Amino acid sequence: MKLVAPFFFPLALAAVAALVVGDARADIYKYVDSAGVVHFTTTRPGNGQGHVYIKGDSRRSMTGVAVPPSDRDVARFSRYDEHIRQAAALYQIPEQLVRAIIKVESDYDPRAVSVSGARGLMQLMPDTADRLQVRDIDDPRENIFGGVRFLRILANSFNGDLELTVAAYNAGEGEVMRSGGIPAIPETRDYVTRVTRFYRRYRTIPDVTEASLAGE
Repeated sequence: MKLVAPFFFPLALAAVAALVVGDARADIYKYVDSAGVVHFTTTRPGNGQGHVYIKGDSRRSMTGVAVPPSDRDVARFSRYDEHIRQAAALYQIPEQLVRAIIKVESDYDPRAVSVSGARGLMQLMPDTADRLQVRDIDDPRENIFGGVRFLRILANSFNGDLELTVAAYNAGEGEVMRSGGIPAIPETRDYVTRVTRFYRRYRTIPDVTEASLAGE
């Protein structure tokens, strides 16, 4: 499935990590194409004009202590609407996909922490957030903007393919490239299924709360 909206392709920026960090710590390169469009990618540009925009590293933050989502107030599903709309518009990512990622990653609870140390609504790793100059990883707005930046770069890397973009958010861009598709990792395959299911629900059900609760 392609993310075929015409606005999906011109921009790309940054890196973030989900529950499985994978290659999200790779260098980010910046280059300008012949049409003057600025691109950001984790793949070194072949034209020799690109330069490292954000330097990656090999550190892994492993806390070993998870804080599962615990917010049960249905108001949480619309609490971050403004931030989601702003980030989706800025990085030209479908708003419904941002919501689907947040739903699956944290169930809209900004206090959620994974066993690997990923935090917040879109489950950013602390070292990745630092490189992206996210000042407060626990701030909902900054967390959302960081996560959507990562979706932008993955969407460009996989030519707008929805399932590969989502798989890379979970397993890392390199893992998806090595697999030539969705990696044969049960967690990743389940993640792709859940995210794409909610993505379709947010696209077809106007009420955000109803869409978020559908099928639970």
